[in-house]
Amino acid sequence: MEEQDLAQVIGRNIMRLRKMSDMTQLDLAEKLNYSDKSVSKWEQGNGIPDVRILVQIAEIFNVSVDDLLHENKENPVLPKKTRRLRRFIIVGLSVGLCWLVAVICFVGFGIFAPALKYAWLAFLYAVPVSAIVVLVFSCIWGYKWIRISALSVLIWTVLACIYFTVRAIVGNYARLWLIFIIGIPLQLLALFFFVRWKRVDPEK
Repeated sequence: MEEQDLAQVIGRNIMRLRKMSDMTQLDLAEKLNYSDKSVSKWEQGNGIPDVRILVQIAEIFNVSVDDLLHENKENPVLPKKTRRLRRFIIVGLSVGLCWLVAVICFVGFGIFAPALKYAWLAFLYAVPVSAIVVLVFSCIWGYKWIRISALSVLIWTVLACIYFTVRAIVGNYARLWLIFIIGIPLQLLALFFFVRWKRVDPEK
């Protein structure tokens, strides 16, 4: 393969991987400590990054250097709206599965344990489980605001689950509500790490 052809292949692969990661040329340039003009030049096939930069690019996109050097027609870049729609559907189906399990538990308790007064707790437990699902996907896809929102929902609904479960099993304690105070430092820690992560995470 001639150098110009290789430059074109590498450029197309960099552009494809960058767009699949919802990154701009400037985002990639900042990770590489290069200018966005250099990234633009590579993507246009007007130059080839040196080996060290190729290794960095491969690490950023979690591929091998060999993947950058060969044409890839199996993973075309989907439009941004299409990728977001697919991700929304994946999250929606996953969360829906959590609530389906909650409904099945509620119906099961209603049929086989009708005297149980707290069968509705199945729906309450579905909230933190759903938050965990959303949190995992938001970490994978890099949606920082959804990540912190899901983490906040997880913190408070777990405490709510503990509160109402204790009330259901051992009765009502006058000062049981104090358990929610635990959520305050947890929420502050979550916000602190979110802000710190936002500053140092190269993916942002």
